[in-house]
Amino acid sequence: MSAEPRIKGWCPGAWQPMATGDGWLVRVRPRLGQLTRGQVLALCDAAENYGSGLIELTSRANLQLRGVTEASWPALMDTLIAHELVDADPEAERRPQILLALGWQAGDDTHKIASALNDRWHELPVVPAKVGIAIDAGKAPVLGDASADFRIERADSRGLLVRADGHASGIAVPSIDAAVAQLIRLTHWFVESGGWDSKRMRRHHVPLPDWAPANAEPAATGSQLPLGKYAHGAVYGLPFGRVPAKVLRDAVTPAEVTALQVTPWRRIWVAGASAAAIDGLISDEQDARLRIDACPGAPYCEQASVATQPLAEHLRGVTQGAVHVSGCAKGCARRSPADVCLVGEAGRFNLIVNGRADSTPVKTGLTETEVVAYLESLGAPHL
Repeated sequence: MSAEPRIKGWCPGAWQPMATGDGWLVRVRPRLGQLTRGQVLALCDAAENYGSGLIELTSRANLQLRGVTEASWPALMDTLIAHELVDADPEAERRPQILLALGWQAGDDTHKIASALNDRWHELPVVPAKVGIAIDAGKAPVLGDASADFRIERADSRGLLVRADGHASGIAVPSIDAAVAQLIRLTHWFVESGGWDSKRMRRHHVPLPDWAPANAEPAATGSQLPLGKYAHGAVYGLPFGRVPAKVLRDAVTPAEVTALQVTPWRRIWVAGASAAAIDGLISDEQDARLRIDACPGAPYCEQASVATQPLAEHLRGVTQGAVHVSGCAKGCARRSPADVCLVGEAGRFNLIVNGRADSTPVKTGLTETEVVAYLESLGAPHL
């Protein structure tokens, strides 16, 4: 087993940056999961002017700027606030994270629900820092694997339902307003029934209240939008969830681009894009990097003792299944088991097969070269 990682118990934000191996990490939560073209350009400039120039897309659909310093942070915040990328009120940044299904359009149900919820945001209670909300009202739910504690989804009846994470069924609601009201009521119940102790809904083992019967089944799960061209834009992938600011700037430079939507899957929707190849982004759905999860690793993370992304890049041609390369046993980049999981410990890698970063390894103390050789000896392409 790897050494026990330090669980900090909170998420970095803009007003509460986190110290990492390469400086401060500043997280931006795009409103409704979308940035205008001007906001993207401002974010790219800010990343280069006040940080290292690296931008990351997280599994909670946040954008992270790396390499910020104590000296550069005040000017960075001025820029982010001026472009409405961060709220000037620190308390407003404590609101629950909201995820929207990729590709939503103005006026559709997902947009209407998110807008109605934003209008009633002040009615939500103060909740633990990692609590999130998913708005998933397209033809079929697609955010089931994303981190969210309360969900408004499409029901198999084609209506809407509100579902608490950890429950297979939800509460049928007759309208968008009713869905928002029920979600707000559920968040208050969560807090009043001990939610601050359990921290997340999936760990909150308290029966749902009588007024919230789980009597509606979600619609069959839909697929994430594949990379490529669509009627209103194009979908691209971010290699291991990270790109230099220049790459995002190139993505929105064409005059026809109007906005960028973020996702929890290392994919972005570029509204108005033509789907032309962009150097530094993934446009091929078969690209192996789409099935490889890798955290920043050393030297970017102070808890990691190994560089993760060079090995992840190397493994593109070695394995065909799901791969997770983690700098420590905390396993930030992937919650679910992977066919091959490599976990850093004391400068080397432990190998786990069909498990998570905190599972028992089958081989320990491997160098990067030994990892590749060992996987090849096992016939890793078939794992």
